[in-house]
Amino acid sequence: MSTIDVDVLVIGGGQAGLAAGYYLRRAGHDFVILDDQPVPGGAWPHTWPSLRLFSPAEYASLPGRPMPPWQGGFPPARHVIEYLSDYERRYELPVRRPVRVRAVTRDDDGQRLRLDTTAGVWRARRVLSATGTWQQPFWPIYPGARSFTGRQLHTVHYRTPDEFAGRSVVVVGGGNSGAQLVAEISEITDTAWVTTRPPRFLPDDVDGRVLFDMASRRAMALAAGRQDPGGISSLGDVVMVPEVRAARDRGALRTLPMFDRLTSRGIHWDETGRSRRAEVIVWATGFRPALAHLRSLRLRESDGTVAVSGTRAVKESRLHLLGYGDWTGPGSATLIGVGRTAKAAVAQLELHD
Repeated sequence: MSTIDVDVLVIGGGQAGLAAGYYLRRAGHDFVILDDQPVPGGAWPHTWPSLRLFSPAEYASLPGRPMPPWQGGFPPARHVIEYLSDYERRYELPVRRPVRVRAVTRDDDGQRLRLDTTAGVWRARRVLSATGTWQQPFWPIYPGARSFTGRQLHTVHYRTPDEFAGRSVVVVGGGNSGAQLVAEISEITDTAWVTTRPPRFLPDDVDGRVLFDMASRRAMALAAGRQDPGGISSLGDVVMVPEVRAARDRGALRTLPMFDRLTSRGIHWDETGRSRRAEVIVWATGFRPALAHLRSLRLRESDGTVAVSGTRAVKESRLHLLGYGDWTGPGSATLIGVGRTAKAAVAQLELHD
């Protein structure tokens, strides 16, 4: 199979990859976006339908095109999918799909990176990795997990609460996903919420735009050598979207401390000797960066991230990472935040050309 050469190659066609494509097109680069999904939208087509953004639509837009308003305030997943699909079409971004990148290696010429994919071999002078985290769910290891006779699933497998009707459910995880799942599952069946520490609810009038502004101010202060003003963690963890507020008001958001082990029929706390029956355990325990395609480059640090200067990998200057979390730019894993980081990444490309 022939090898295809391109100036810049973006891995991932979700929100980060599209934002990068917008700025690459403006800068006049020869580029291609390889996306392993069969349809536009990145991870959003795989989320549960009731999942909502944490910001109003006007504060959740990619560069160049505002997200259309959503009358209900916080847009659901389907609205985001429609927006991302339209964005890709509007800017005629060169997305090839479905193409999975198996491995990125250093090419023999010493000038380019080589990508082994399901659509042949590609070579590029610069590569932007924007594969996100959705494909790398984090499942914590707890004693007794194999003895549990009920069903265990991660948020990536959750769709609607109807399948749990009449069953006792335990949701594990104190973040936004855990709160939203408890809010809707508890409406139809017995539901317990287990967290490693008590969740901290944000004030009702604080949403994603406020969180991004705080993260941006902190990043600018630190870059300027000023005193750390504190990040979003100083406010809380859970955004009070309408469903979560309603669950709080009906008393459904009470939490239990983290259990010590699973039993065949539920969960158990060793110190108190207390047990709770469970037929379903939903692990809302987050994600890790999906970086398996970079394994051959040996770039990972002990915490699982890749050391970067801006967005450029410290150990491989031809590689940039975009959209994996604050370590690749403040708010870069969010719709509202990824545009700023994508712009900076493309600017870094030009500096090193």
